Parts: sequence; C-alpha cells; structure tokens
Amino acid sequence: MAKKSMIARENKRARTAAKYAAKRAELKSVIKNPGSSIDQIDEAVLKMQQLPRDASPTRQRRRCRITGRPHGVYRKFGLCRNKLREATMRGDVPGLRKASW
Repeated sequence: MAKKSMIARENKRARTAAKYAAKRAELKSVIKNPGSSIDQIDEAVLKMQQLPRDASPTRQRRRCRITGRPHGVYRKFGLCRNKLREATMRGDVPGLRKASW
C-alpha cells in the first residue's frame, strides 16, 4: 500500500489540473497560434509560468486503483502487476491468463 499522504498528493494534483485545464488550454492556444504577435506570446508564456506547477497534467502519476502502488501499473486495467495477477487467478479478468511457472 502506498502512503496515504502520497495518494492524497496525487488527488490534489488531479484537482488542480482539472481546475486550471481551461486556462492552460487558452494560453497554449495563444502560444501555438502562428498569427499571435510576439508580445502576445510573451505575455501568455509569463501567465503560464505563474500558474501552479501542479496545474500541469504531466505532473500526475498513474497509480494502482486498489493499493496506490506507483510502479508496474497496467494502463488497460488500472491495476498494478501484483493485484492484476491476483484478480486473474480469481478469474475476475475475463480473457486474461498470466503465466505462473
């Protein structure tokens, strides 16, 4: 199990990213627009830098839905390798077989 504080930190990052998503998208569109003047781009870059660091969705880490483990997480299932193996052995994941040699 991951520490409760680490899971809480990830949840806070997700909330912050959702809160500033529209503002970030607007600023990025100004920066990427070839019709924007250099002054507009500079102003948008400065505003982007003033946003919280955790407002970027790339700061989030994919974690296991059951344990909160950060490593060995399968995107398709949202589970870490350990819990995916347990679920497979119980027969909870249809069509999946894990090797056990």
